[in-house]
Amino acid sequence: MSTSTGGAVGGTGATSGGTYTPAPGAAPLARMIAAQTAFETRLLLRNGEQLLLTVIIPSLLLVLFSTVDVVDTGEGKAVDFLAPGVLALAVMSTAFTGQAIATGFERRYGVLKRLAVSPLPRWALMTAKTLSVLVTEILQVVLLTVIAFALGWSPQGNPLAVLLLLVLGTAAFSGLGLLMAGTLKAEATLAAANLVFLLLLVGGGVIVPLDRFPDTARAVLELLPISALSGGLRDVLQHGAGVDWGGLGVLTAWAVLGLGAAGRLFRWE
Repeated sequence: MSTSTGGAVGGTGATSGGTYTPAPGAAPLARMIAAQTAFETRLLLRNGEQLLLTVIIPSLLLVLFSTVDVVDTGEGKAVDFLAPGVLALAVMSTAFTGQAIATGFERRYGVLKRLAVSPLPRWALMTAKTLSVLVTEILQVVLLTVIAFALGWSPQGNPLAVLLLLVLGTAAFSGLGLLMAGTLKAEATLAAANLVFLLLLVGGGVIVPLDRFPDTARAVLELLPISALSGGLRDVLQHGAGVDWGGLGVLTAWAVLGLGAAGRLFRWE
């Protein structure tokens, strides 16, 4: 009896061992990127400061300057001029300012150093961060579009041209944000990112038309990524133009330079 029981127990153990033998190893790369993207997105949406930059400020600017005659936006409804610029501002606030600050402090506190020795490759981590930015931008665009429609916005143009501008704008600002976060100290990144945000808000054609600036200054400002993005979106959405190849060229150049420099100079510690 006792032998039989022992045999039964031994057999069960062997069966369990055969069934539940662990198979250590990393998850598929796509699953790791998806999980990290979801994690990064949750962190971004739970951060009150980031929500202020990505949602509240663009929404308030759109409502304020569309309803109060403060800035001369030219002929037509103010919201038709402002909506494309605020969409560009939303991309910059998420892909550049928010990502630079968050990544800078992750680097300072050693989060990136720990993630760098995980099975997730470094390039996949940066891919996940960029994808989380895109998810957040989709939410921003939907919210700002609803607000703009409520204010009487009448968009025109090809949606595919708008999508191309937004994607390239995201790549350009993401590269610049990662470059800043990976080369400066966290406190310096915080100050510099917010300063750049304010300067480009004023001088990037978001609220104030670029033709209000002197010709020399305007020629320089038009080469900035925020000017190329806001101008390109305005040409399509306000004036019904086709693809803005000039703006796409400027954004592509910034994307290549920013992402390339970030890939080479980013310090994980």
